[in-house]
Amino acid sequence: MAEVLISNTYFLQFDKKQLKQMQPYAPLGTLYVASVLRQNGFDVSFFDTTFRKSPHEIHSPFTIHDSPFFIICDDGFNYLTKMCLTNMREAAFEMIAIAKRFGSTVIVSSSDSTDHYKEYIACGADFIIKGEAESTLTELMKKLKNDENDFQNIPGLYFKLSEAIVETPRREVLHDLDSLPMPAWDLADVNFYRDKWIEEHGYFSMNFVTTRGCPFKCNWCAKPIYGNRYNSRSPESVVNEIKFLLQKYHPGHFWFCDDIFGLKPGWVKRFSELVQQENITRPDLFGNFKFKIQCRADLLLEENNIESLAKAGCDEVWIGAESGSQKILDAMEKGTTVQQIYQSTRLLKKHGIKPCFFLQFGYVGETKKDIQATKKMLLDLMPYDIGISVSYPLPGTKFFEMVKEDLKGKANWSDSDDLAMMYRGTFSSEFYKQLHRYIHKLYRREQGFQMLKKIFTTPSSLHSIDWHRIFALPYFIPASWWNNFKLQLAEKN
Repeated sequence: MAEVLISNTYFLQFDKKQLKQMQPYAPLGTLYVASVLRQNGFDVSFFDTTFRKSPHEIHSPFTIHDSPFFIICDDGFNYLTKMCLTNMREAAFEMIAIAKRFGSTVIVSSSDSTDHYKEYIACGADFIIKGEAESTLTELMKKLKNDENDFQNIPGLYFKLSEAIVETPRREVLHDLDSLPMPAWDLADVNFYRDKWIEEHGYFSMNFVTTRGCPFKCNWCAKPIYGNRYNSRSPESVVNEIKFLLQKYHPGHFWFCDDIFGLKPGWVKRFSELVQQENITRPDLFGNFKFKIQCRADLLLEENNIESLAKAGCDEVWIGAESGSQKILDAMEKGTTVQQIYQSTRLLKKHGIKPCFFLQFGYVGETKKDIQATKKMLLDLMPYDIGISVSYPLPGTKFFEMVKEDLKGKANWSDSDDLAMMYRGTFSSEFYKQLHRYIHKLYRREQGFQMLKKIFTTPSSLHSIDWHRIFALPYFIPASWWNNFKLQLAEKN
C-alpha cells in the first residue's frame, strides 16, 4: 500500500495534434512534488496519464495501493497544462470522483484548478493548492497524517469549511531552488518515453528546468503557479543534474522548459563555461548533447548570450516573437521590438543555432496591416520552425479583463489544436482559422524553395539539405494558394 498516489491529468489521447507530433515529456512538476514528498517521509506511487486512454484507468492503482491520499499535480512547466484545456479538466473531474469513491482525500494543484477552484471543489476535491505546490503540500500532508485540521493556518490553499470556501493567503514562492531534490525520475517509465521518441524522431529528448517564474508583464500571459517572480538555480546545480541524466538515461536532447532561459546576469556565460569544462559537449564522453530553450529577443542580444549558448550546445531557440507589428507588441506590453527580433534571429543563424518563432494573431486592435507586417517578418527571417496561435484570454491576465464581456460562451480550448477565437476580434473566427492555415502553408512552401535554391547556389552543403521540404513542395504550392483564396473569402464574409 502506497500512502500517497500522485497523478497528472494530461492525456495525449485527448489532444490529437500532440498525439500526432508525438513529442512526449514526463510531467516534470509532478515528479518534483513526488520527490519532495518522499524526502519528507511519505511513501509515494505515481500514475502517469500521458499515454493512458481514459481517466477510468486510475481504478487500477487504487485497487492495488488503496491510498488514503490522492494528489493531482499537473506539470506547471509545460505550456500544454497552462492552456487549461477542457478535455483535461473533464478527465480531472472523473479522476476526482473515482478517488472519492475509494475514500481518498483529494488534493489538486494545477493552473486550471487555481483558475476554477470552485468547480473542482464542487466535484469533490478537498483541497486546491494555489501557487507552487511543494511547501504547501508538505505542510498540508503532515497535518492530514497527524489528524490535525487547522488548515486555515496553511498559506496557499482553497478548501471547503461549513459550506463556505476558505481561501488562505498566498504562499511566498521558493527562492533557493538548489535546495529542492532532483525530480523522482525513478517513478516515471523513462524507457517508454525513450521508445516513443526514438520510434518517431530517431532520438530521445528529456525535459529540464533551471528557473521558476517570469518577471515580465506581457498582458496575455497567465502565471497562476509561479507568478511574476523569477528565481534561478545555480549553473553548478544545473550542470551536475545534466551530467546525472546523461549518464543514467542517455538522452540525445534536452528541452529546457523555462518560461525565460538565462535572465539572471552572467548566468548563461557561467553555464556555458561549466558545460565546456565538464566536457559535456564531447560525444565520446556524454553522447550528443543538444538542447532547445525559450527566450526573449532582447535578452538574447545581451552579454554575448548567443555566442555562449552556441558553445554550450544549444540547438534551437524559441522566441516569443508574437507579431511583426510594433503597435501590437506595445499593446501586448511585450517589452520587445521588431528590430530586436530581426537582430537576434540573424545572430542565432550566424552562430549555427536554429531560431524558431511563436506567432500570435487576433490580438485586440489588430488590423490587416499588422497581419501583413507579421507575414513580412516571417518571410524576411525564415526561422527554422514556427508555432502559430490566436490570442487566448486566461483568467488573471489584463487581457482577460479587456475581453471578458465577450466570454459568455466557450472560455477554454478543448485541446491544443482548438484555436477558436473566444472574443470578438477584428475579423471572424473563420478568417483567423484560414489565416493560420495559409501562413503555415506559405511558410512551408518558402522553406522548400529555400532548400531547392541551396542545391544550386551552394552545392557543397548538400549534406545539410532537408530533402523532405523539397519533396513536400508539390503539396504546399497548391495548398498555400488554396488557403489564400479561402482566406480572402473569409475576409469578405
